[in-house]
Amino acid sequence: MPELPEVEVLARHLRPLLRGKTIRAIEIRREKVLRPTSPARFKKSLLGAKFLSLERRGKYLLFELQPKNSREKLHLLGHLGMTGRMFLAAKKEPLPKHAAVILDFGKNHFIYEDTRYFGRFTLDVSAVEKLGPEPWDKKFSPEFFQQQLKKSRQPIKVKLLDQSLIAGVGNIYASEALFRTGISPRRTAAKITRPEAARLLAAIREVLTEAVDCGSTVPLNFTAGKTDGLFYFGRAADAIDYYEERLRVYDRAGKPCWNCGEPIKRIVQAARSTFFCPHCQKS
Repeated sequence: MPELPEVEVLARHLRPLLRGKTIRAIEIRREKVLRPTSPARFKKSLLGAKFLSLERRGKYLLFELQPKNSREKLHLLGHLGMTGRMFLAAKKEPLPKHAAVILDFGKNHFIYEDTRYFGRFTLDVSAVEKLGPEPWDKKFSPEFFQQQLKKSRQPIKVKLLDQSLIAGVGNIYASEALFRTGISPRRTAAKITRPEAARLLAAIREVLTEAVDCGSTVPLNFTAGKTDGLFYFGRAADAIDYYEERLRVYDRAGKPCWNCGEPIKRIVQAARSTFFCPHCQKS
């Protein structure tokens, strides 16, 4: 599932392409992704609206639009789910098989495609109200971080996936941050000390920043020039394999640890894979 860096790179990519575009027509092929917004309300609200801005909040994309006949701004929430893609394409190009929503701009159109339809493209933006602070929020201090962790009896890896604690961190970067701080993913969150919380928060910010920087420097036209499509990031045909080059523990079960050479181990926590080094992350 795309995490904060992937969504941030996508937001930066789409922002200049969408700004000022007016929706001239709307085609809905998979109503499921609109939930709980009805297709009728979706079309009535967005037809004729102009894109003003695009921001990222956690793993969500928050589009701001100016409706045709209203002074009040309108917000559209996007989430890629497991397999979502959002991109602009020329109208002469065939639509992808799993196109869920198509917004017509005239010469080109915006496509939300989702193979499994687990994502969201909806006028219901209540999900962002439940999110915790962003990792770089100035109010998100090590002291605040530890205070929140002290309330939880969950393993620290599982707690880091709680979007009400910190928005945007997912399975990949939680494992990576814990490895860099030498903290066991099995450690109870409440037992994380103040110095450990400071190191962990710094590691979270570090791994996320590195991922955004990496994704921002690779080619985006992975469909060989037919669209400006972007799926996650860095997956253009000639792009460096991000996972091989950057990730130190995630998806590396059985491979040698970067630090000590011992095999990386995989365990399951809260139905999610966790990768760590038993030697370097004993405590």
